[in-house]
Amino acid sequence: MIPPAPIRDIHPGVRCVLAPNPSPMTYHGTNTYLLGTDRVAVIDPGPDDDAHLAAILGATGNGAQITHVILTHSHLDHSALARRLADQVGAPIYAFGDSHAGRRSDLDGIDGLGGGEGVDWSFIPDITLCDGEEIATVEWRLRAIHTPGHMGNHISLAMGDVLFSGDHVMGWATSMVSPPDGDLRAFMHSLRKLQNRGFTRFLPAHGDPVENPETRLQELLDHRQMRTDQIRAALAEQADTPMGLTKRIYADVDPRLHGAALRNVMAHLIDLMDRNQITAAPALSLQAIFSLR
Repeated sequence: MIPPAPIRDIHPGVRCVLAPNPSPMTYHGTNTYLLGTDRVAVIDPGPDDDAHLAAILGATGNGAQITHVILTHSHLDHSALARRLADQVGAPIYAFGDSHAGRRSDLDGIDGLGGGEGVDWSFIPDITLCDGEEIATVEWRLRAIHTPGHMGNHISLAMGDVLFSGDHVMGWATSMVSPPDGDLRAFMHSLRKLQNRGFTRFLPAHGDPVENPETRLQELLDHRQMRTDQIRAALAEQADTPMGLTKRIYADVDPRLHGAALRNVMAHLIDLMDRNQITAAPALSLQAIFSLR
């Protein structure tokens, strides 16, 4: 598949600068969005890359000023360039909070749980955005919607009927939910939170725009429910380790992706344990399950 152009007009008043960090987890790379022509907001600056920084600055236009640097969440493929960009242009960084914000602290210390993939633990915003809070200029207005699940501090940003959906909703893949930074129950709640709100287009942080938001939200809800049902059925048939479950359930997936799939399986197991729906081994604790990796 041919990747999109590095810089393109993606929506009226919005430009997309594609970061040069393609991978199985980032698809063609991170979409950095620029809003406005005079007072510009940069959403998800992306990886710390000289060429990408130059592309962002070059795409702002003559006489334009970057006044806001906004993060959907603090994974390094979104946040690593934020401080360098903000310092260079003299703009504050906005986010829901640091990398601990919204995180499930009750899962800390469970041996074998793992997690922390790609988290920018050094990230600290200058200004925190609460759920429902708005920021605006004469050219644009954004409303923060806290959408934890992929990460505890994840927000989506509504601009009228368009939503910058970060990693929460993408068209090319489902989001990885890796505990303790990610949480499946929160992810499902966040998907439902976006339903029936009149959005006509999602602009995700990776991949092409989602032109059918309601359909995609339901697809993701159905997909996660299908995986939950698969795990419950697999455990009823035979007790297994998380990796054993991953290999059985994701048998048709490239084994090189089993590591990422394992993180999702762990998220589903935590959710099932939280809801007392694992009946094959009711006496097992989370500690016992994840010590069997």
